[in-house]
This record gives sequence, structure tokens and C-alpha cells, in this order.
Amino acid sequence: MNSTKFLFLHKKLTGWRRLLSKCMLLVVCLFIISMQPAYAGLNDDRYDGNMFVVYAGNGSLVPSKQTLAQALAEHKPVFLAFYLDDSSDSKRYAISISRVQELYGRVVEIIPISVDSIPAKQTYDSTEPGYYYSGRVPQVLVFNRSGQVVLNKTGQVAFEDIDDEFRKIFDLSPRTETAQLKRRAFNEFSSELAK
Repeated sequence: MNSTKFLFLHKKLTGWRRLLSKCMLLVVCLFIISMQPAYAGLNDDRYDGNMFVVYAGNGSLVPSKQTLAQALAEHKPVFLAFYLDDSSDSKRYAISISRVQELYGRVVEIIPISVDSIPAKQTYDSTEPGYYYSGRVPQVLVFNRSGQVVLNKTGQVAFEDIDDEFRKIFDLSPRTETAQLKRRAFNEFSSELAK
């Protein structure tokens, strides 16, 4: 009689566990179905990670090696770029910033600043990035060796404008032709890393 009672109780518990597992499976399936996919791309204002890694193939830009105050104190030329990771304009401009690093990264301090990281203050010192931010992204500034701003533009600033200023700073000969910047395919980044 005890064995019959135990079997009945066992079947009741097994049925209860089975019902609970089915309910849990249903909840998980509903959760998965109701999740919105994460769509982000070059031409939208959605966040999809560090834009330099995703769109320029250059994660070495962030964080910068030095602060603006350190670079100005050492009398180094500075390229300061304000951006937002969730701005389509900034995403499209990432390749130009990466190109500046490619050509001038060893002799110029390149400082990309996410606007979200600028502390909110009433006033800024001239050695703080917030002092130069105009409220629009992308914004680029070029400082010469004496710390003077020689270029301050917002929007899709042509690479040639930046290059011209650095050519003046380093006393280089003028450029004879326009540099054609083209976006590489994602697989090219992977193949470069494999080398």
C-alpha cells in the first residue's frame, strides 16, 4: 500500500515539475520573441559600440595617450576631435580621424573626445577640451606647437584642410593631389590583424 501511495505521489510531483518546466520554457520563448533586434549602422544615430573600432578599424585612438593639458605643456601639435558614438555624422567621419593618425600619429598628439565625457561645468580652463567644444559634432581643432588654434571647424571637415594645417606646422611641401579616402571592407581589417 505504501508503494502505491508513493507512486501516486511521485506521479503527482513529476506532473507538477513537467508543468513548471513547460511554463518556464513558454516564458523564455516569449521573452526571446519579444526582444527587439539591435539595429545600428553607419547612417543612423544608434549606439553600436566604439565607432573607431567599428567604422574606422582603429581602436587605438581611444583613449588617447595624453590629455590636452599635457600635450600643450610639451609644445606638441595637437589634433582634437569631438565626437559621439551614436551620431551618424561622427560615424562617417571616423575614417578621416583614423587617416590623420595614420599620417601624423607619431608627431602629433591625436585626442578624440567623446562629448558625453566632458564634465558639465560653468567655465573651463583653456587646457580643458570643454573650453573648445562648440556644441556640434564632429568638430576638429588643430593646435600648433605654441598652443594656438589654427583650425576649428565642425561637420565633415575635409582631410585636405587638416593636412594643409599640419603641412604648415611641419614646414612640408604642399600636396600635389587630393587624397581619396575610401572605406575598407570589414574583412580587410581582419586580414590585417592576421599578419
